[in-house]
Amino acid sequence: MDLVFTPLGASNHSKGERAENDYYATEPRAAEILLDVEPELNNIWECACGGGHLARVFDNVGNLTKATDLIDRGYGEIGDFLDENITYYNGDIVTNPPFSLAGEFVQKALSIIPVGRKVCMFLRLLFLEGKKRKELFKVYPPQTVYVFSNRINCAKNGDFKTYKRSAIAYAWFVWLKGYKGKTIIKWVN
Repeated sequence: MDLVFTPLGASNHSKGERAENDYYATEPRAAEILLDVEPELNNIWECACGGGHLARVFDNVGNLTKATDLIDRGYGEIGDFLDENITYYNGDIVTNPPFSLAGEFVQKALSIIPVGRKVCMFLRLLFLEGKKRKELFKVYPPQTVYVFSNRINCAKNGDFKTYKRSAIAYAWFVWLKGYKGKTIIKWVN
């Protein structure tokens, strides 16, 4: 069964193999939109920076402090965010994590930042589903989920020439460490 939405010219990345190391680069416009709705983000660590598509936007406005990735893709430092022996980071953590490890990235990020700092994860909207994630949300409710009204593209292996449109709905999930209120859903772009 061919699950690629070719009549729309969009891709859900189901055709063929998954990207090695779950590398799907995010259209830089996603970072610009995040900064519009969360302008106070600062001292950002982009901990799955890939080719720097998001990190460059943060760097251009002076908000990026650190960029790392498991694989050297020509941007940032090499480092495994989940294995790094960091117990404290005094800044905000913003990334598009490998989807298969998204829950682990959220938990690690929230465990190392102080109360009052933010974790922003660019995730599929379906991250809201699932029993395991429901338990995560009980302990760490996102403050805001920014749903993209217009699709943002994520290109397999950073290949934006081949993957021009996405059939997958994405959102920025924003956690404020220490927040215990209800999650607010907003629509952007």
